[in-house]
Amino acid sequence: MKKASEQFKTYLNENGPAITTIDVPVIEQDGLYFKDIDGSGVLKEFSDWRIPADKRAQALVKEMSTDEKIGQLFVTSRNPYTNEANPMMAMMKKETGAEAGQKENKSDETGLLDENILENVSIFAGYRIPGTTESINGDKMRNFILRTNPNPENLTDWLNQLQKTAEADEHFIPVLVTTNSRNENGKVVFGMNDSVGTFPTWPGTLGIAAAIQGTGNLNIAKDFGEAIRREWDAAGLKKGYMYMADVVTDPRWQRIYGTFGESPELISDIFEVLVPAVQGSDEGVTTDGVALTVKHWPGGGARENGFDPHYKEGQWNVYATKDSLIDYHTKGFIPAIKHGAASIMPYYAKPSQEKSASQAGLDGKEITWQPVGFAFNQYMIQDLLRDQLGYKGYINSDSGIIDNMGWGVEALDRAERVALAINNGVDMISESYGPEYAREALARRTNGYYDTHPIPEGYTLEQITLDDEAISRAAARTLAEKFALGMFENPYRDAKNSELVITHGEDWATAAKVHRESVVLLKNQNVLPITETAGKKFYIEGFDQTAEAGQKWTESLKAELKERDVTVVDDYKQADIAILMVSPESGNYFTATKGLLEIDLCENKEVADFSEEGLPLETTHMETTVAGIGKVKEIAADLHARGGKVIGTINITMPWMLGNLEPECDALLAGFNTYTSAFFDVIFGQFAPVGALPMTLPKNDAVVAVNAQGICVTPNDLPGYKKDEYLPEELKDENGKGYAYKDADGNYYEFGYGMKF
Repeated sequence: MKKASEQFKTYLNENGPAITTIDVPVIEQDGLYFKDIDGSGVLKEFSDWRIPADKRAQALVKEMSTDEKIGQLFVTSRNPYTNEANPMMAMMKKETGAEAGQKENKSDETGLLDENILENVSIFAGYRIPGTTESINGDKMRNFILRTNPNPENLTDWLNQLQKTAEADEHFIPVLVTTNSRNENGKVVFGMNDSVGTFPTWPGTLGIAAAIQGTGNLNIAKDFGEAIRREWDAAGLKKGYMYMADVVTDPRWQRIYGTFGESPELISDIFEVLVPAVQGSDEGVTTDGVALTVKHWPGGGARENGFDPHYKEGQWNVYATKDSLIDYHTKGFIPAIKHGAASIMPYYAKPSQEKSASQAGLDGKEITWQPVGFAFNQYMIQDLLRDQLGYKGYINSDSGIIDNMGWGVEALDRAERVALAINNGVDMISESYGPEYAREALARRTNGYYDTHPIPEGYTLEQITLDDEAISRAAARTLAEKFALGMFENPYRDAKNSELVITHGEDWATAAKVHRESVVLLKNQNVLPITETAGKKFYIEGFDQTAEAGQKWTESLKAELKERDVTVVDDYKQADIAILMVSPESGNYFTATKGLLEIDLCENKEVADFSEEGLPLETTHMETTVAGIGKVKEIAADLHARGGKVIGTINITMPWMLGNLEPECDALLAGFNTYTSAFFDVIFGQFAPVGALPMTLPKNDAVVAVNAQGICVTPNDLPGYKKDEYLPEELKDENGKGYAYKDADGNYYEFGYGMKF
């Protein structure tokens, strides 16, 4: 059977959009072409691309069935078919230990669409998810999340096939596929970054921030955004769950590596440039743009001692200092709102009044403290975000709010949670295959269900059931995005061109330059750059969280270093210079650790257990972030005794404490999922370092200590550069500083620090 990529026809409008279609008829009127969305042969308001997107959406909603409207409210993972067991399922199984639940393996006739029925597979909850075709034409689902990493041509073929499938329905409503960011380097983690290396690969977002902070060049963010728009649009990928406007305030949060650091001002500056670059204009998405879902409203960084809200210990957002919500955590969202970010994603957590200082909104009045997750929080969505900040886009919930991460609404069942979220302002619910629950919530409004079932305490019938008005409002908002993106007119892409733009475009070179610019020189005792290598022997070793990973990495590092035409030895005792590359890791994204997330570079360190209430216990456990970290001291002692030098590198995905690395190094470089080649370019003098730290690295355990009441010695809601103001005097030095790590040369590893040659 022919793929959709081989079937679609194109009609060109002079000074208007191209029309691409396979089975949907085209209307020719006024010398122009229009997609006949309902197949009526009449040019209706929703088929007329000359009319604004929001008006077209409202017109279409009036003619849609209830099931069609409900299908717009949910988004769930669905990937291209593969001959192997579904890789997303395998990834989730590896991450969580859950059974994949996939009993068969079948595709459509093209081999592109996964037609398997998936059951109880989600790390967020268990749902029965039908095959792709049934999802689209049976449940009217039009939103999916891509979590695998197909090559560009296969990706475009799959996206095209989804659109052809949607053409078979009563109204042509295109399929919008969302994905997490795909243009940064790093380890693949389900739900955070689902792919690496297919699209031109930049350093992590922290690295982009380091390059911008060090150079003062915001065009880096512009280039980054325009590359994403160009590549994704070429593929037909039109929406991203990105980027994080969260401010890093507690150093033990698992999500730090996906942020732009700890400075609200720097984050705001980046979003001022990044949002228009990705979406295509200063005022929202365009037909060649990619829609952004900015997260995590109203700022996910205010973690209580770093606990993540994927699990119970992290269910609270804590604002320990007065007005930190507005002064720090919401700042990055303001330019995103100003430039029409297509959607905003609320975080899982709920605000804790009991553990917080007074917080005022933009109106100067005390916020309404509602102890429910932000996706259910009417004040945070309707009052603060929409009314006070003026946000006009739609709200896309985080994944799993209807089930495992429904903090504060545990008394409600699935249908009631769907209704409460939609009624309180959410327009699309992520990673929830929920059409049947929405239909149930709609039926309960009038079918007498609550005549025999109690209404949960604290709620009204209207809050926990749906009516057509609420469903229509949400559907109109999500459809407006598809109209603005031009997906009704031109949903198809050329698969060969997708491959050309993504794999063979110039963005790879631009990204590689930013890798070099992201490198931060932390320490240099007259070692770097090394410009003369003749007669010198080099030893290199990589240190990861496990010994096995470290050994595997070391072998690839040796091979890469040899390409620099230097002499590489296997025994550090024969070396003149040792390059020790450290890439720590802490915790597990979807599983609570027994205690605080460890940020020391350590192996088998005994640390306290914590309760689900976030309080320290008398019992302990062992934590390792770097296997074999003690060997760094051994290597350094040997080389220094012989007059040799040690060059260290640290991969900063969290603000690591460097007491077990820095003192042993004569030179120390930091990167942020930065290419090894970029480190080598700096070490061997082929690039002069310009990067600067996008966040402060804590000194030691004492400055992040948590007492028996669960209160941190430095407030969880303030950036590192502000923490000295709250640090006990006995922890400060002669300069009044104590929070930031201070090296042997007296330099503080704080926000904005970076040496030059």
